[in-house]
Amino acid sequence: MPTTPHQPLRVLTLPGWLDSGPAHWQSRWEVLHGFERVQQADWVWPRRGDWLARLEECLLAEEAPAVLVAHSLGCHLVAAWAAHSRHTARVRAALLVAPPDTARADMPPQLAPWRQIVRQRLPFPALVVYSEDDPFCAPDRAHEMAADWGARVHDLGPRGHINADSGLGDWPEAVRWLAELPNQPNNAA
Repeated sequence: MPTTPHQPLRVLTLPGWLDSGPAHWQSRWEVLHGFERVQQADWVWPRRGDWLARLEECLLAEEAPAVLVAHSLGCHLVAAWAAHSRHTARVRAALLVAPPDTARADMPPQLAPWRQIVRQRLPFPALVVYSEDDPFCAPDRAHEMAADWGARVHDLGPRGHINADSGLGDWPEAVRWLAELPNQPNNAA
């Protein structure tokens, strides 16, 4: 898994709204690779401030730097946290999978606190992976968010919301991308 020249990196998974079930690639990675899930107090009504505070707590709990693996609303958590934290140097990279367009009018009311999309460039290398037929985000919107965040982009083809229903299994291709991410240049301007 990802390492720096001096120490291994922690990998923190950041599920989206309603958490990631046991068949989700994030859950499978936790079992296979020992990654650590950032547990939120409320997966149904995700309060932005609470989620930000929990991520900060997890990052400060250990000295080892981390790589973030976010799915769906977890992508917006990374962007919002990076825009407000004084501890962004603890993160070496982020894999951002299936960011939803939370500004859409048809988003569930539980996601209202996330309607305003943080558009600040990330201070670490990032890769946005999107699906051509994601029901929660059109490809052009995924590209816009990636550009705003200074992230590289990968089109996964028609894979829905890139979750357990997408048929990815253990998704070894993305594990390889994750291993390469900390060694990529930071695209932040």
